[in-house]
Amino acid sequence: MRVGENLNAALHGLLESDPSAYVIGEDILDPYGGAFKITKGLSTRFPDRVLGTPISESGITGLAAGLALCGDAAVVEIMFGDFVALAFDQIVNFAAKSVTMYGSRLPIRMVVRCPTGGGRGYGPTHSQSLQKHFVGVPGLSVYEMSPLHDNRAVFDAMLASGGPCVFFEDKILYTRRMNDVGDLFRHDVLPGAEDVARVFLEDPEAADCVIIAPGGMVDRVVTAMRSLLLEQEVTCCLLVPSRLYPFDAEPLLPVLRGARAVLVAEEGTAGGTWGSEVAHRIHRLMWNDLRRPVALVNSADSVIPTAAHLERAVLVQDSTIHDAVLEALRD
Repeated sequence: MRVGENLNAALHGLLESDPSAYVIGEDILDPYGGAFKITKGLSTRFPDRVLGTPISESGITGLAAGLALCGDAAVVEIMFGDFVALAFDQIVNFAAKSVTMYGSRLPIRMVVRCPTGGGRGYGPTHSQSLQKHFVGVPGLSVYEMSPLHDNRAVFDAMLASGGPCVFFEDKILYTRRMNDVGDLFRHDVLPGAEDVARVFLEDPEAADCVIIAPGGMVDRVVTAMRSLLLEQEVTCCLLVPSRLYPFDAEPLLPVLRGARAVLVAEEGTAGGTWGSEVAHRIHRLMWNDLRRPVALVNSADSVIPTAAHLERAVLVQDSTIHDAVLEALRD
C-alpha cells in the first residue's frame, strides 16, 4: 500500500467509526477527491459529513474549530500547506486557546491536514515546510505523516489527545510505499515510545550516528544511510517521531548514548525550528554524555525555485545528510 492510499483508508475508517466526524475542505468532493486524491470516495460514502467549501482557509478552519468546540470531530484539508498561514489566527488564537480558556478543559478534536514540502517543482508559494511556525504554541500539537506509521493510528492519537493538531504531509510521500526501508535495513518501534519508529542495520544502540528526522525525510535519510554504510562503513540509526511537538526526548536516550554523533534533519529553513528544539532538549538531558553538540541539517535560506536543478540546490538532499554525518563524525 502506498502512503496516500493508507491515508485515504484512514479517513474512510475514521468517518465510518465516528458518526460525529467531519472532513472539510476545498475541492475534496468526488469525482475530484482533493488536489492529491486523498479524499477520494469520501463524499460518495458520507455525503452529509464531507463538506466542500469556498476558498477561505480561515473560514474553513474556523468552521472546524466551531464543530470541535461543540463536541464533534473535524478534519480540515488545506489544499497546499503554504496556505495554512491564512488560517493561523483560527488555529493559534481560537482553537488552541479554546482548550483551556473557558474555566475548565474542553476537548477540541480538530486536525488540520497540510500537504507540504518541495521536490515537485511547485515553486516558492506551494513548496514550503512551515512546521516551525506552529512549534511551541500552548494547547497545539504538531504531527508529521510518515511511511513508517499507520495513518489510522496517528489520527486516533491526534483526536484522542483532546486538543487541536496540525498534521503535515510531505507531498513526496503520497506515492511512496508504506514501510519501505530498502534491502539493507529493518525497522521497528522504539521501546518506550510508540510514536517513534526506528530504522537500523543490526544493533540500533551501536550506531556511529543517530539521525532524528520527521516522516518526510525518511527516503532521503535511508538513501544517505545506505551510501554511508557501503562507501564509508559508517552505521546510522534513524529515529522518526510521529508527533513533533510536544516532543519527549527521554525514550531516545538509550539509543543516543551509544552514538558518536547525533544529527537532526528537517526540510524547513534554519532558525527557531523543530530541530533546534530537539537539539535543546537533548543537550539539556545529555550534556555530560554527548561527545559533540547535536548537528542540525536544514534547507538553504532561500525561497524554493520551480526549476528542478535550482530546487534541488535549495532543499535538503540525501547527499546533504551524507556530508553532514561525515562532518559530525570528524574529530
